[in-house]
Amino acid sequence: MSGSESRGGEDPSLAYGKETPMETAIWRLRSRGCWTDAAALLAPHATEPAAALQRAALLIERCLYTEQGWADAEDALRAAEAVARTDEERGAAACERGYLAYASTLLGVRDRADEARMALGRAAALIAPDAEGRPLLDFRRGLVAQNLGDSPEAARAAYRRAHAGAAARGDSLLLSSTWRHLAGLALREGELAEARHGFAESLRIREELGYLVGTAPALTALADTETEPEAGRLRAEARRLFHLLDGVPTWLSAQLTPRTAT
Repeated sequence: MSGSESRGGEDPSLAYGKETPMETAIWRLRSRGCWTDAAALLAPHATEPAAALQRAALLIERCLYTEQGWADAEDALRAAEAVARTDEERGAAACERGYLAYASTLLGVRDRADEARMALGRAAALIAPDAEGRPLLDFRRGLVAQNLGDSPEAARAAYRRAHAGAAARGDSLLLSSTWRHLAGLALREGELAEARHGFAESLRIREELGYLVGTAPALTALADTETEPEAGRLRAEARRLFHLLDGVPTWLSAQLTPRTAT
């Protein structure tokens, strides 16, 4: 689930870009790391393909950020696969399966790299090139290429396709992720100015959206391109948000824990 947060709503009670109170409630819970609560709001609609898929996506995202809840995510994903009817729905479910397998492999829970590649390949066969879900699929194929396949060039090509698609569709949250990962590749190649620009754009978007759970990683990434005292200020703010969200995302702990002098 990428979350399209870019469309303005006329009702001031709605979250940025959300069109119904239900969407607003789910977004606000998700953005604060309350994925289980957000998924619970969708439980009464579990037989509807779109709701079932969104519920699975929320619980999969929880796995990636907390390294917990794998069985719940798997159950929700199987339920979404069972109610999928069209090629696009089956492709979207396959995209989520690939993402769950990717997260499991990346975080060292279980090596499911082959499953991730197969599922995303199946999704690519089912989701049309101009379909709404294609940019998210391209982004996730980039993640697999970079982090499981050690293929930065393939990852860059996938991220650029996802970036263009996200911009065209106004998917601000996905755009924040493509900015960040393209910047990460630039930093890896020593392109500091390009990396700083990409990380700054990612942070700007996430702050505008109120995506708190994704803001600390964006702050930390930007800090890696800055000098003191700005780098320290960014890390301090990231540390504040990290503690505010009870240590989520868990994998950020090592970067935000102050080093002890020896």
